[in-house]
Amino acid sequence: MSDLPFQDMTDFENADRGFVAALEPAVVKGEGGRVVWDNDAYAFLDGDCPDTAHPSLWRQAQLCSRQGLYEVAEGIYQVRGLDLSNMTLVEGDTGVIVIDPLLSAETAAAALALYRRERGDRGVTGLIYTHSHGDHFGGSRGVLAKGEEAGVPILAPAGFLEHAVSENVYAGNAMTRRAMYMYGDRIDKAPDGQLSAGLGMTTSTGTITLIPPTVDITRTGQEETVDGVRIVFQITPGTEAPAEMNFLFPERRALCLAENATHNMHNILTLRGAVVRDSRIWSHYLDEAIELFGDTMDVAFASHHWPTWGAENVVSFLAGQRDLYAYMHDQTLRLLNAGLTGPEIAEEIELPPALRNSWHARGYYGSLSHNVKAIYQRYLGWFDGNPAHLWEHAPVEAAKRYVACMGGADEVVGKAAKYAEQGDLRFAATLLNHVVFADGSDRQARSDLAAVYRRLGHGSENGTWRNFYLMGAKELEEGAGTILLDAANPEVAMALTVEQLVDSIAVRVDGPRAWDHDLVIDLVLTDEHTRHRLTLHNGALTQRATTDAAPARTPAGLSLTLTKPQLLGVFAGRGLDGIATEGDPQVLATLFSLLAEADTSFPIVTP
Repeated sequence: MSDLPFQDMTDFENADRGFVAALEPAVVKGEGGRVVWDNDAYAFLDGDCPDTAHPSLWRQAQLCSRQGLYEVAEGIYQVRGLDLSNMTLVEGDTGVIVIDPLLSAETAAAALALYRRERGDRGVTGLIYTHSHGDHFGGSRGVLAKGEEAGVPILAPAGFLEHAVSENVYAGNAMTRRAMYMYGDRIDKAPDGQLSAGLGMTTSTGTITLIPPTVDITRTGQEETVDGVRIVFQITPGTEAPAEMNFLFPERRALCLAENATHNMHNILTLRGAVVRDSRIWSHYLDEAIELFGDTMDVAFASHHWPTWGAENVVSFLAGQRDLYAYMHDQTLRLLNAGLTGPEIAEEIELPPALRNSWHARGYYGSLSHNVKAIYQRYLGWFDGNPAHLWEHAPVEAAKRYVACMGGADEVVGKAAKYAEQGDLRFAATLLNHVVFADGSDRQARSDLAAVYRRLGHGSENGTWRNFYLMGAKELEEGAGTILLDAANPEVAMALTVEQLVDSIAVRVDGPRAWDHDLVIDLVLTDEHTRHRLTLHNGALTQRATTDAAPARTPAGLSLTLTKPQLLGVFAGRGLDGIATEGDPQVLATLFSLLAEADTSFPIVTP
């Protein structure tokens, strides 16, 4: 910590460079006046770092909280501080190209309005999604209202739509629950509360939308011209997202790095949950970016944080990021092959001094500890090879036995207090967690665990760790809250393929209740000219495309002839009005009766 170059103000100079104007007040409201974004809540960051925050994270929060419209290069502007991500605007011959329209339509509209206030009322003549995460497409209707997208090219990397609509659908409820912890949007913004997520401040809570792409970027070197602006692309699948791309504006000598290189260590496996990312290929694509663009750009910007100016500085930054992901990968594999498990590697590994002391490699969002465990998981999975861990009791049953072995709850709580006094908060949390899982009604254990979590959070350099600890403390004291899900947004649902729609229903089937049911449903999609046969058998709902023109001919069969929007209505429970049916409509009612309701308040820190 003492080796960190706090006297180096380069990041602050770059974060302030090109400032044009701020949104005042920096508060965005949605329908009914509900606040979906409040950057002014972070005004306390103007002060000195308190004892309740890690000085390095405090510094990062000060940088991320800067808000307003900034000029990146001639004709290229960014709006920062109005959501977790940035929105970039590139001026073309007749209008403006929007890159990554934030997470919510409300914040995107506010960002575009700020740009137009300062740069003129330019129409949106192009839309680019850098990758398939929600904070980079969810605000699309904030920049292109319904009906305005006609004739506007919408560019995205190949595979974007599949990953954009599937990543948070199949496991969406659990991911959303964890995201509440990760970003801490429900924690009070304060020196002892939520102060950053490292990658940005937190997530907005507005309306998530999606306008499907019209132009796929399929190969590195592909060029497209949008509103007179030439763009050269590098596809980078499997890096920070399954579908992602960097791209250069050659005439402006400006390189967009999407989310592949930001001013922190990123996640190999995000704490909200996702497919484990490939740090090896991530490093490769960063090196390729140096080779492709190193001599053709003067500034690099990303969809988070602030730009880096000067070709030499950008190459140095990219080289450092490249080495960071390569080092984590290779050293984890080295120690893995020496017989260490994921948690052991996390305790053993350390970064080289040159990376450890570089601000852009610090673990504000991802962390060295959980990233090396993710790399281990990618190669060897959850099992560490120890037979004792092959068939352990579930947490509650294990906790009851641990507490009994240690002499009962009072004894364990007392021992935990001693460890906390000695500064061993990690083991104090472990002991108290056993008591809480053994008996969730133990108020003393819950209170003591909440206090330990707060101390761990206040000492964490990682923004998402801090939020997890503080949210855990909040939930121990106040109980589990409910999730504000936006999964029913019709535009997002329309982007799902029929196969994905059916899969989203299949993961909700209550298997044991469905064991004895045998159902067949044919879906004849007149607007897509396709037929899909759904079969419920042995508690599993499966599907296949079929060319069979005959309707389902089983005792429990039903055939529906309809359009995709009508299918969405059926799945939303709006009935069969106006839909041609053949067979027994009760089949559909039976299927829906077997679906489990989503639990939007399931606890994380208590059983």
